[in-house]
Amino acid sequence: MKPTIIDLLNQSVSQYADNPFLWEKTSNEFTPTTYQETKTQAHEVAAGLIKLGVVPGDKVALLSEGRNAWIIGELGILHTGAVNVPLSIKLEESNDLIFRIKHSEAKYIFVSGGQLKKIRNIINELDQVEHVIVFDKQPDYLGKELTLEQIIAWGKDLLAKDPDIVNKVASKVKADDMANISYTSGTTADPKGIMLTHRNYTANVEQALTLMTIPTSFRTLIILPLDHCFAHVAGFYSFMASGASVGTVQTGKTGMETLKNIPVNIKELQPDLLLSVPALAKSFRKNIEASIRAKGPVFNQLFHFALNMAYSYNKEGYNKAKGLQILKKPLLALFDKILFTKIREGFGGKLKFFIGGGALLDTDLQRFYYAIGIPMYQGYGLSEATPIISSNSQKRHKLGSSGYLVTPMELKICDADGNKLPDFEKGEIVIKGENVMAGYYRNEKATLETIKNGWLHTGDMGFMDNDGFLHVVGRFKSLLISSDGEKYSPEGIEEALADNSHFIDQVILHNNQNPYTVALIVPNKDALKRYLIRKKSSADWNTPEAKKTALDKLQRELNEYRKGGKYEGMFPERWLPAAVAVIGEAFSQQNGLVNSTMKIMRGKVEERYADRINKLYEPGGKDIISQENIEALS
Repeated sequence: MKPTIIDLLNQSVSQYADNPFLWEKTSNEFTPTTYQETKTQAHEVAAGLIKLGVVPGDKVALLSEGRNAWIIGELGILHTGAVNVPLSIKLEESNDLIFRIKHSEAKYIFVSGGQLKKIRNIINELDQVEHVIVFDKQPDYLGKELTLEQIIAWGKDLLAKDPDIVNKVASKVKADDMANISYTSGTTADPKGIMLTHRNYTANVEQALTLMTIPTSFRTLIILPLDHCFAHVAGFYSFMASGASVGTVQTGKTGMETLKNIPVNIKELQPDLLLSVPALAKSFRKNIEASIRAKGPVFNQLFHFALNMAYSYNKEGYNKAKGLQILKKPLLALFDKILFTKIREGFGGKLKFFIGGGALLDTDLQRFYYAIGIPMYQGYGLSEATPIISSNSQKRHKLGSSGYLVTPMELKICDADGNKLPDFEKGEIVIKGENVMAGYYRNEKATLETIKNGWLHTGDMGFMDNDGFLHVVGRFKSLLISSDGEKYSPEGIEEALADNSHFIDQVILHNNQNPYTVALIVPNKDALKRYLIRKKSSADWNTPEAKKTALDKLQRELNEYRKGGKYEGMFPERWLPAAVAVIGEAFSQQNGLVNSTMKIMRGKVEERYADRINKLYEPGGKDIISQENIEALS
């Protein structure tokens, strides 16, 4: 018998009943909820939903910040045989929510007080929704709204009359039954509803735990959105299977207040492991380096000397301390004691490592965290694979790779015709295993295009090395295509341009059968302003001359990859940008150009800046000093 998520919870309760599972801070400190208490509360919610009329197969949307009620709410939904439809709180446009709720055929909605306004704005367009269950107390309630308290009260009452009601319903839930419909970000068309079964989740938990062991004493703080299956599997379900515990970030009155709670909560909860995405990793590093600079130039120089020594000692992790490098060990131990330990205290002092997912994490960032003693192990996956396919870990890691494959799972690298390629040849990553989704909800065409003969075609490009590590190098389908039909993946160049320059924050390259490649660049204006002051202390940023100096600096940063530059030969010159449009605002979730896993949505960026891209192919378009670029720096 293949286990369901309900079986996973029951097994953990039988082994770890009194262990803390959930940690939540609603006032002054984090308080624990044990495994047994979690199960009891999930049963109360489930019984209340049964009383309300929820039946197996019903869809229940869930829109909330991460918190106990999110996790217990999902467990309650699953115990009724219903399906959770997790929605991202970053969805701001009403039509984004309307599409997902209507398409999933959700009859009920769980919502937090902080997100309730979004539902109230659209409820009149959601005829199929029967009830909206609100987590937090409100001064007043509208027509279809109920309180979570009311659901729990009904549940307790029903369980008092029929103590076995939830067990009877839950026992009929099968491993192949749907657990979630998780929507893609819809970068090019309507978002697709990924159908993930109970067995998809429990299989991926089993697979994930072949790569690493989570002791019962481990804690994590989930700083990623709970609606994404990365937080589901690598977060609370893997921790649940291991008898360990998970905390959620204290919800603020605004999204910005919640973000500010993250570093505070990390110090308070003292996690052993954190899940991250590249955007968070870069933000953490930026804060670390700013605090080091604030201690003065001598301390800053010492820190970077220690960093560089650690880089040469660690190499790519699997080959650290080779040869004469071992002689550096005593001095590095001293640096760790006087420098790096202090940094780790900012993460609570107990953090052993990060697991990074979402998008590609550049090797330089991996080296940085490895050097300061909290490695950020890159993993790889996608929602359609529930999501974990591979990861580096303490047991086995190679910086720059996407890690070792989970087992059991089959993987092959294929060319455009579906033929399997040998090791070291790049092609599409194609996988087969129990973690592969059941398909896209109400979208058979997309399902048949993605799953062929049981094999999931990821759309990502990669290769396997001779040590068994997977290397993901970009999107198989998001290719630069030159006018002669040659193809090239842009991600490596884009990451290098941003990661190797303090003056460039984000890059999108474009070449769709054009004579040359162009770039949309989001500059780091603060770094350019500092550069201008160093170059000419009396310079006024608000003058055209200052902007021209800044644009000239950006051009010289790009030229470092051409002949004579320090990165010469890193990439074929024909794929380097010959023309640049400087973009005045960052690509972000707020402006709809970054998805919930912090990936830039290439199609939407190209669509929004189509006019700027087209101008780069006009006469004079290759000159970086243009009126549009000057204005973008204002």
